[in-house]
Amino acid sequence: MQVDRSRFLEEGYLIVPKVVPPSRLAAVRASYERLVDKQRGIWAAQRQPNDPPGGAWETSAQPRLGLSRPPLVHELDAEAAPAIEAWLGENAHGVSSQLLDTPDAAATDMMLMCNPVRDHGPAAWHRDLHPIDTAPLQGYIDDIAENGPRYIQWNIPLYDDNVLWVIPGSHLRRNTEAENRAMGANPRLPVPGWVPTNLKAGDGVVYILPILHWGSNYSPIKRRTIHGGFSDFVLYPDLGYTRFLSPEAQAAFARWEARSRDKQRHTEAALRAVIAGNGPAYLTALDQLHPGRGEKGQLLSTVFFSKLVQVIRVRKHPEVDDIPQDLRHRLGGSHPITLNWGPEFADRFTPAEADTLWARFKPLDRLLRAEKEMFIPGYQSGPMIYHFDEMPANYTVADFIAGWANE
Repeated sequence: MQVDRSRFLEEGYLIVPKVVPPSRLAAVRASYERLVDKQRGIWAAQRQPNDPPGGAWETSAQPRLGLSRPPLVHELDAEAAPAIEAWLGENAHGVSSQLLDTPDAAATDMMLMCNPVRDHGPAAWHRDLHPIDTAPLQGYIDDIAENGPRYIQWNIPLYDDNVLWVIPGSHLRRNTEAENRAMGANPRLPVPGWVPTNLKAGDGVVYILPILHWGSNYSPIKRRTIHGGFSDFVLYPDLGYTRFLSPEAQAAFARWEARSRDKQRHTEAALRAVIAGNGPAYLTALDQLHPGRGEKGQLLSTVFFSKLVQVIRVRKHPEVDDIPQDLRHRLGGSHPITLNWGPEFADRFTPAEADTLWARFKPLDRLLRAEKEMFIPGYQSGPMIYHFDEMPANYTVADFIAGWANE
């Protein structure tokens, strides 16, 4: 399928028909329903003393399965194959590769969103962005405008679904005053410029984060919507289930896993160049990590590295007490699309190297912080001391490298 990439880049979303072909819909539904049953068993076993018998299945506004993360990933078997291979169809994988302008986009987190047991009503308008552990919005905007997105996200309903609404073009700008007023007054009501996606079973909507979007109504009406994305940056904690997949699917995951190891090596090379104070080697590693990425993209990667260095720092010096608690909490997991390869990645570095890295990234971290705690509606972060929108003024990767001489 050929898609209009220019329109996608301008509006930030695209409706794609028959992502799950009609001939496969029944099999994919059945496969996911078996996974729902497995996950419900997990939630029941994990429930707290005051929880209802079903645990999260009964309390969550949006029960969500994570196929590619523990513990469900360890439960995947041959019956899960149709659910997993739905990600590899031409109208999912092929379209994603076109939109990302990459030969072979990789599936990231594979999830399923379900309806709640009782009515929870609308969610809050938001961007899938928490700048405290990633980067300010303007960094994303500049990179997308210069290079195109690094990651795209999908909703693919297995039953008709009118839950998701989006604001076209909001991925390339900050909130308007009208949006801030509306979300500040009540983030769970329609916002000016909204468009409902109104998806039919098997169709999909693919969108560029950080587009403003809304879960308009989490009701008990049956919902089974495939959710996740594609990127060149992935991290798979367990690929044991791939033995149940077709040879073509096994080969795809093997390629993506090999690429992930390469990306992690390039990330390590970039940080070792910082430790060595070798600017040219740092730029080379950035280009190997993201071939052809422009100056704005390299700066965004550098901001991402500043957060990864905090991960390394906490791993090597758990006693540090100058990291905001919300940031410290978020640093505990992995987020490969923003170059956070998880706490285990920190074991490639010594405590002394962690200190050198922090000394060289600390000036950038200081520029990313506001003078006092602030808040802007429409984000996944509450009040924080890091800037929501603004990147450091007139700051470049060359400035970052030049700053090493002053450290």
